Amino acid sequence: MLGFILKPLKKKYGKDSRYYRLIDELFGICPDNIELYKLALIHRSASVFMPDGMPVNNERLEFLGDAVLESVVSEYLFLRFPDRNEGFLTQVRSKIVSRQSLNELCHKLGISEHIVSHAGGSIVQKHLHGDALEAMIGAMYLDKGYDKTNRIIIEKILEKHLDLEDLTHTETDYKSRLIEWCQKSKHSIKFRTAFGEGSTSQSPVFRSVAVIDDMELGYGLGTSKKEAEQRASFAVSQALTDEMGDNFLEWVDNKTK
Repeated sequence: MLGFILKPLKKKYGKDSRYYRLIDELFGICPDNIELYKLALIHRSASVFMPDGMPVNNERLEFLGDAVLESVVSEYLFLRFPDRNEGFLTQVRSKIVSRQSLNELCHKLGISEHIVSHAGGSIVQKHLHGDALEAMIGAMYLDKGYDKTNRIIIEKILEKHLDLEDLTHTETDYKSRLIEWCQKSKHSIKFRTAFGEGSTSQSPVFRSVAVIDDMELGYGLGTSKKEAEQRASFAVSQALTDEMGDNFLEWVDNKTK
């Protein structure tokens, strides 16, 4: 009986009261396990180490939140666009769960200013915010279950902060677009991707080169091979439109005959 009376007081006046207020403001819920949400805000650069050397940070929650978010977004798009094919749904989902999109959502929600981090590298910083949002979703899933998390993601994040109409008309999968363009133009394309300078196991950096007809035309850096190749493809896309690209590759053909 005493615990039932003290619990609301702890949430309002206790040492974690600011976290309870934050989660209420963000998602309109009162956490049952506030420690999960606190953990979701700790980036690996600010890890606390247990006596056995085990780091305590948000990476595991991020892993879980990533899976939950992809599941929710997949179902949401499936129901929202009943007449669109799998390719369209996959493309839109990729845009929503992209690192750029999640970073922006983290800022819009107001989570960014509460992240605990000692990260200094620019590439790490670019992932820090989206990772924290995914970790928050992972924490919410463990604390409140899938159904409630599903509803909150849709109502508080997707429908409140995303312009779905704009997303369906915005190109972000530059690698697929570039590969499609090369196949259409009958030109070879490959990506040379490897660990870049300064890469470590804790902070991996990949460097990718987009190679078209044995010519290096675009470079990109990222914390994953996928991201580095997307950025290399984007670099090519910024230099070449379809018409310009066709003319350029025709010129390359003539020069190498």
